[in-house]
Amino acid sequence: MMLAMHMLIGEIFRRNAEVVPDAVAASMGTAVLTHGQLDRAGNQVAHVLRELGVERGDRVVSWADTCLEMLPLFVGLAKLGAVFAPVNARLGVEEATEVVARARPRLLVADPAHGEAAALVAKNAGVVLTAHVGGAAGGPGTDLDAAARTAPGDEPETPGLVETDTHVLFFTSGSTGRPKGVVLSHRANSLRTFQGVFRDEPERSVCMFPLFHMAAFTLGLAAWQTRGEIAFVESATAEEILSAVERRRANRLYCIPAVWARILEADPDRWDTSSLREIDTGTSATPIELVRALKERFPGTVTRIYYGSTEVGSAATLPDADVLRKPGSVGPPSPGVDLALTDEGEIRVRSAYLFDGYFDDPEATSAALVDGWFHTGDIGALDDEGYLQIVGRLKEVIRTGGESVAPSEVEQVLASHPALAEVAVVGVPDLQWGELVCAVAVAADAGTGVARPSLEDLQKHCEGRLAGFKKPRRLEWVEALPRTAATGQVQRTLLVEQIATR
Repeated sequence: MMLAMHMLIGEIFRRNAEVVPDAVAASMGTAVLTHGQLDRAGNQVAHVLRELGVERGDRVVSWADTCLEMLPLFVGLAKLGAVFAPVNARLGVEEATEVVARARPRLLVADPAHGEAAALVAKNAGVVLTAHVGGAAGGPGTDLDAAARTAPGDEPETPGLVETDTHVLFFTSGSTGRPKGVVLSHRANSLRTFQGVFRDEPERSVCMFPLFHMAAFTLGLAAWQTRGEIAFVESATAEEILSAVERRRANRLYCIPAVWARILEADPDRWDTSSLREIDTGTSATPIELVRALKERFPGTVTRIYYGSTEVGSAATLPDADVLRKPGSVGPPSPGVDLALTDEGEIRVRSAYLFDGYFDDPEATSAALVDGWFHTGDIGALDDEGYLQIVGRLKEVIRTGGESVAPSEVEQVLASHPALAEVAVVGVPDLQWGELVCAVAVAADAGTGVARPSLEDLQKHCEGRLAGFKKPRRLEWVEALPRTAATGQVQRTLLVEQIATR
């Protein structure tokens, strides 16, 4: 009898190591990891983790900036059947402690930049086991890199591991600011990143996203599923990204509109980008002017626009043939996806690679997943060809530069400023960032003797309490916040309209 084959993420690395062991799998700057090296290093980390007491189903949190040392941890956890749960490296200690505590991990792994803070987070969140990577002298707990170097390199045995087991846990902000853990299985991530068998060449991609972001691993897995490679960068500057394109002869580059704007401002003759064949974008509004500029700057490439989320993967895709014909659209449903609108116009999505739910949050899960459909919270419209446009949002989450910001979380911090009587936070449209975090404030009574703060003053007030991307980038003053007569709720949509006319 033939044994059932499961879609397991660890198998991608094992097979690549067998077929293309000397081909590059990942790079950062001039440092590279081949497929053979990555697979063996992942096996070694898996053996070390098991010795530390990490088993199938356990969650392991990583708190780190982008570094190649995180990749063997990602691979090792997949092979062990444990759950990879990265925490945003930009969070402060208080924010990180809340997320880590919700994850209830068996182990917390940090890089050198977060070593001291990670020890404090672990203590505050009640995490007993800690480890560090990247040569962090005096970092918390076990030196994972050193321990792995002397560990066996053979495949770890994980009896009973199946494709429906949880592979990763990504935390995303909800409209209330409470972190929600998106549970993704091995099967979901395998299906999301599989690109078929009829490719002319492996994908060579450059990743602008940090390695704590879901998109980084989605792009990585997509390249690895073609036996290709991905180049990571320390920061999403035009120089770093285009240097990586030239150095690795990349054929695909996905950037959010804000980063494409930086790239288009860079000297077009400084880097050789002739290897590029696929120019993709998404996560926020994509102006037709940007699409035209990309077409002009990168001739001979195709451009696609994606709409999706951590919960659904790719929900809709606008193909190259339509990017100029359908300005403002995000395309028809992606392959394998059913997409429909509710009576209120809310976009709902159904596919084989939806998330499994929110970790330890049945209430949020049942609200979002109804009869197999994920309710996105976005308002959409379908044209006569079935192409989708995003026209608004039921949820109040602000999407800025590919990150999610809950207005209530920012408001809570700003409300403690003595010069503000009231404050509301809204997202205002912006060509570069998609939306800007805007603080709309009512000044405290003049009798308080506190001077009206500047935007920079408010940003300093947020220091150490909010990640940089959550701080307001715009400040508007009003005499009073518009509120509903019945409930006194702030009318955020009206505020955005008022700001747009200024």
